[in-house]
Amino acid sequence: MLGKFVLWVSAILFVGYGVACWLDPALPAGSAGLAIQNGDGFAEIAAMYGGLQTGFGIWCLLGALRPDLYRAVLTSLVLVVGLLATARLYGSVAGGNELTLYTWGAMGYEFATAVLAFVALRKTP
Repeated sequence: MLGKFVLWVSAILFVGYGVACWLDPALPAGSAGLAIQNGDGFAEIAAMYGGLQTGFGIWCLLGALRPDLYRAVLTSLVLVVGLLATARLYGSVAGGNELTLYTWGAMGYEFATAVLAFVALRKTP
């Protein structure tokens, strides 16, 4: 039950945010304090924040719907989202600057999701 919940919430959030970022790369750039300076930057933000997150959200959806993918997708959440959170934490400390709600919120969601996915994975036979 916990695993399905984590997968459904992750699917909705990753697909929703991913599509929004795909359609408007200025959205995540502005929130994260990034500047899009040329077409390459626009394409990069659209791809990484839009395409990658949308694809990962669809992967989470597949894990919620298909029992044969359930464990693999939970493992992906633990690894991908857990390391995303770990890298964000490192960058936050190494950067030495004050953080905004954007970073704190993302880090909180990422660590919580990775931990919950890990717990659900451990409870799955």
